[in-house]
Amino acid sequence: MSKVIKDPEQHAKRMQKIKMHVDKRIANAQQDKGTFVLLTGNGKGKSSSALGMVARALGHGMKVGVVQFLKGDWDTGEISFFKAQPNVDWFIMDSGFTWETQNREQDIASSKAAWASAKTLLEDDSYDLVVLDELTYLLHYDYLEEDQVLDAIMQRPDTQHLVITGRGASDSLIEIADTVSEIKEVKHAFKRGIKAQKGLEF
Repeated sequence: MSKVIKDPEQHAKRMQKIKMHVDKRIANAQQDKGTFVLLTGNGKGKSSSALGMVARALGHGMKVGVVQFLKGDWDTGEISFFKAQPNVDWFIMDSGFTWETQNREQDIASSKAAWASAKTLLEDDSYDLVVLDELTYLLHYDYLEEDQVLDAIMQRPDTQHLVITGRGASDSLIEIADTVSEIKEVKHAFKRGIKAQKGLEF
């Protein structure tokens, strides 16, 4: 981070220089295309960020498709809210594979069924934004063939935006993504004995 300049004249000169640099970069960034955003890392907020983009897209009247791979039958506020909105189609993986299923074959079958919904969205140019929440886990556990997933991502319609969330994103996903943000955990309330809170975690 740059050192604060307290002198008003010097501050103004610095800010003008920064503005010229930013304006130049904006002027050069003229490509209009579907963007792939990957949100990974161990910190809290990946899904929340993705859902913020869902709200933003809906605010522009865009059509959105969401597939949640880990949520199962959780009763979450975002599901109740967004499923009631026009222009959004919401799919939730049956059972949502977790430590609770204890059944790899069932998890693979559920993963493939949910991926079929995701693949349909990725092939449909009527969707302006597709969110694949927690997809990275299915690849990490080899519940899906990564090459098939990568092909579907790269072959999606040119104008379709894509957001994928989840810890431990593979090098291949990182390589093909346009924007990658790694959310780092500094502290988490759960480690202090505070249970998941309505409106924050669900």
